[in-house]
Amino acid sequence: MNIINLTKETRVDLLESLLKRSPNQYSEYEKTVSEIVETVRRKKDEALLSYTEKFDHICLTPETMRVTKEEIEEAYREVDPRLVEVIRKALVNIRSYHEKQKRYSWFDSKENGILLGQKITPLQKVGVYVPGGKAVYPSSVLMNVVPAKVAGVGQIVMTTPCRGGKVSPNTLVAANEAGVDVIFKVGGAQAIAALAHGTETIPKVDKIVGPGNIFVALAKKAVYGFTGIDSIAGPSEIMVLADETANPRYVAADLLSQAEHDELASAILVTTSRTLAEAVSKEIEGFLKTLSRADIIAKSMDNYGYILLVDSMAEGINVVDEIAPEHLEIVTSNPFDAMTRVHNAGAIFLGPYSSEPLGDYFAGPNHILPTNGTARFFSPLSVDDFVKKSSVIYYSEEALRAVHREIESFAQAEELTAHANSIAVRFEKED
Repeated sequence: MNIINLTKETRVDLLESLLKRSPNQYSEYEKTVSEIVETVRRKKDEALLSYTEKFDHICLTPETMRVTKEEIEEAYREVDPRLVEVIRKALVNIRSYHEKQKRYSWFDSKENGILLGQKITPLQKVGVYVPGGKAVYPSSVLMNVVPAKVAGVGQIVMTTPCRGGKVSPNTLVAANEAGVDVIFKVGGAQAIAALAHGTETIPKVDKIVGPGNIFVALAKKAVYGFTGIDSIAGPSEIMVLADETANPRYVAADLLSQAEHDELASAILVTTSRTLAEAVSKEIEGFLKTLSRADIIAKSMDNYGYILLVDSMAEGINVVDEIAPEHLEIVTSNPFDAMTRVHNAGAIFLGPYSSEPLGDYFAGPNHILPTNGTARFFSPLSVDDFVKKSSVIYYSEEALRAVHREIESFAQAEELTAHANSIAVRFEKED
């Protein structure tokens, strides 16, 4: 990896390079995606099945589109029982973490017959998209489904591409363990369109969550407004903030753990130590000779892999906040202190033994995270994403009488006389 002394100029170039990875930069695909979405909206199952045959080379019918109980049972026979046990242990951790995020309705009774409150209502139907192209991610099934279940969502509908007419057994087992209600063997932009608008077979949902390729991301962008979405996810990214105390072998391994996702993944080390920087670069070269996805990793590191030298930890934290990484590892002499000064990061991992894959699979916090700098204003997927909040207002006659003139004057100041009249009409006999 190239070691760069960070300056104003290199910082600008770096940010521009990283932003090129955003789904918002792929406008050339938007027309194609819009056509797919609109065709599925109009022709429903007919278009959905046609696109599945065209793009995935799978010939399905409305009947075979849905995963059967027998297919799930077969998946359990094919999956290593040890993996099933790991999935179940991970589920315990993920549920426990998300249970602490639950919100409850509240009501506040005041004097003179006033009741104010907030009513929490789970979404009725949620669609979960699970990738199934270059790789399959049963861990993403758990991370999308568990907070929805904890929130109390009525029905969870999952779509995922299949290979040769068959969904990955690992994905099916994860979905069944997490509590998915129904699974369909369709993917891509056409699956997002089906979830957003509904077809004869796939129900229309209130919200769509889950990562996918650029076509999935753009399809979610296109259907937003017809249905809710979690976010428009970009390629994966990791940043490690480290000083001279960090173990270079650990740091190198952690950087590569995200670079193997795809060629657009970003891996960045920010450090105050040139010695560490040089050692990490050397370790990366060694790992590349042994890892199975070395070709993907090499392209990712060539395009979006950086080692940035900064003069101080304060400058390093400024870089973190400017890039707002999806995953941030802090490997310094006092990582807890550095963490308190960081404002923008999706998930923060502290110390040498909190490697990023711990969060991907097992610890409990959600791994569906804001990417492409959106950690400046977005949060990880949570129970909050699967509930709605309704405000509740009750005023007695006496309570409204005490303030009606103030409300009327406010409405008149905005020249909204019908608003003022709506209040005044209740007390016109008294005036």
